[in-house]
Amino acid sequence: MDLTLNLNSRLQPMHRHDLEDALQEILEKGKLGEVTGGGTLQNPQTGEIVSCDIEIHLNDDKQDSVNRLVELMNIIGIPKGSALLCTAPEIRIEVGTLEGLAFYVNGTDLPDEIYESCDINHVIEQMESAMNGIGRFYSYWEGNEWTALYFYGVSFVEMKQKIEPFIASYPLCQKSRIEQIA
Repeated sequence: MDLTLNLNSRLQPMHRHDLEDALQEILEKGKLGEVTGGGTLQNPQTGEIVSCDIEIHLNDDKQDSVNRLVELMNIIGIPKGSALLCTAPEIRIEVGTLEGLAFYVNGTDLPDEIYESCDINHVIEQMESAMNGIGRFYSYWEGNEWTALYFYGVSFVEMKQKIEPFIASYPLCQKSRIEQIA
C-alpha cells in the first residue's frame, strides 16, 4: 500500500530528510515498509516553506499496519494538522501531537550594527535552551525581509513563554514576530 504523509511542518529539504531517515529506520525495524520519496511545498510569492510530504510504501494493506504506522509517527514527533493519505483505498487519517512556533527575525529594519554584532545561531541556541524539555529547533527559512526559525514541541504557549525573556533582552530580536504554525 502506498501512502503519503502530508506534514504540517516547515522543513528545509535537508531537515525533511532527517525525518525521512528516522521514519525509514522505524519502518525497517517493524518490517512495515519503506520511505520511497518526499517533497517540500513553498509559497509561490515568498518562497517560504508551507508543508512537506513523505511517500511511504507499506508491505501490506492491513488496517493493523496502518494503525501501527500512525502510532509510530506520533512517537517520533509529527506536528498537529498532519495527515496520512492514500487514494486507493481512500484514506485520510489525522496525525500529529506537536505544536509549532515560528519566530520571524526582522532582516531589514534594525540598525546595521545590530546585524553586524549579533548572531542568529545564538538566537537558536538560547531559544532551544529556554525550551528545554518542551520544544526544539527543527528548521529555518531565509527570505528577503525575514528569517524564520521553526520550533516544534508540546505547547506553543509554553514555548512562547519560555523564550520571551530572551527576546526582550537580545537586540537581534527587536521588531520580530511569533506565529503559531501547528
